[in-house]
Amino acid sequence: MGELIYGAETSYPMEDRTLSHVKAAIGGKLRRQESFYLSWVVPAASGSGRVSLWLSPAIPLQFHFLGNTSPTLNPVWIRALELTSVSDRGMIVLPEAEAEAYVREHPSSLG
Repeated sequence: MGELIYGAETSYPMEDRTLSHVKAAIGGKLRRQESFYLSWVVPAASGSGRVSLWLSPAIPLQFHFLGNTSPTLNPVWIRALELTSVSDRGMIVLPEAEAEAYVREHPSSLG
């Protein structure tokens, strides 16, 4: 279990595979100097609820992985994350199993 570290010291646990895909999707947007929300659901085992962070190139962001090997990235999952980011809700961390259906159901003019 890795963690997304937002700002100076606030960290959020996230599974390494998910974190790798979120990192790839976020990196593309921040390279283009885009600001946006990143949101995800907190599982009941961790207290329930939702988390939303405002991401901007000016805010420090770190990705800390527990494992030392990078997973093979699923381009469809990255695309789904990118597609969610163009809504008012911002980028939603959706499960990999939902990515293909999301991309099919949400055509977009993204690159």
